[in-house]
Amino acid sequence: MIRMPEASKNLPDPAGGNRLPVQGRVLDWPCKIPEVRVPPSLLEAVTAVVEAQGGGQGVFPTPIDGFNIVRSFKERMRMRQVYKPSICVVLQGAKEITLGEDTLRYGTMECLAVGMTLPATGRIIEAGPDAPYTGLTLELDVAMIRDVLEQLEAPPPRPPQSGPCLFVRQVDEPLAECIFRLLRMCETPKAIPILFPSIMREICYWLLTGPNGGELCKLAEPESNAARVARALHLMHENIARTLRMEKLAEVARMSQSSFHQHFKAMTSMTPLQFQKQLRLLEARRLMVMEDANVADAAYQVGYESASQFSREYSRLFGIAPKRDAMEQQRLYSEYVGRMVQTG
Repeated sequence: MIRMPEASKNLPDPAGGNRLPVQGRVLDWPCKIPEVRVPPSLLEAVTAVVEAQGGGQGVFPTPIDGFNIVRSFKERMRMRQVYKPSICVVLQGAKEITLGEDTLRYGTMECLAVGMTLPATGRIIEAGPDAPYTGLTLELDVAMIRDVLEQLEAPPPRPPQSGPCLFVRQVDEPLAECIFRLLRMCETPKAIPILFPSIMREICYWLLTGPNGGELCKLAEPESNAARVARALHLMHENIARTLRMEKLAEVARMSQSSFHQHFKAMTSMTPLQFQKQLRLLEARRLMVMEDANVADAAYQVGYESASQFSREYSRLFGIAPKRDAMEQQRLYSEYVGRMVQTG
């Protein structure tokens, strides 16, 4: 069993302030990240997976689909991307995520839980050669969350206000044990199809019964406002090059247009039009970086008829022209995402 450090005096109250801040504010955060000890066995298991792939820094995939390790020897610039339903566990260092005008920060032995697909900006804010940022990301199975919720005798209370399914919580002993077993399972890939579903169910249980479980409930209940908006988000993601009218999105969500617009903006910090535009531009960036598409081809593939309009909107979102950005992102990809083995 993993022996957990006494973190209650160092970590923020998990039942208190680690929700999204009010508009435009950043959560209170000490000048220095509190020193919270990570169970040695957990760090050793992470290190074993990283060293087996050559060490260094970057993104290190595991044999478990959707479960990756990230290590960085330095702070990283802001990166706009689409976040899938997932948890990001920090073992060392700190990160932050910005959604709309709000920023949420999380550090050692805390995790960010994202309950629905959202375009947001993330970056590593605490890392160094002697204490590299070390984190794990695990995609969540929304269907499994829903199944576990149905079996709970007392479902967690729902938050009174509408908002994104997004929160930070402490990584307590039960959750740390699950992460540790996932890492150990990587040593025996043949066991993954048999054992992984049970551990995933356990993780869903601890998330649902934790202090922020009500946030996930909003998505897991089929007829909740969050779940209805999520259906529209899925349609937008699957039809990224199509222009989807508000009437169609509201129809899919089974809401009136005014109600849909209100709940959509509360959950994503964007209007449907702004959301679709960001999805398109992020996909275009992926096409240029990962598939070497030129600017005109990328613009066309995501639904733009005018390359000049695409370039203007791309530059407005990312602060740099698309061609120049693609070249820079390709450089960063080869350095960081490509699991470089040199020490940065």
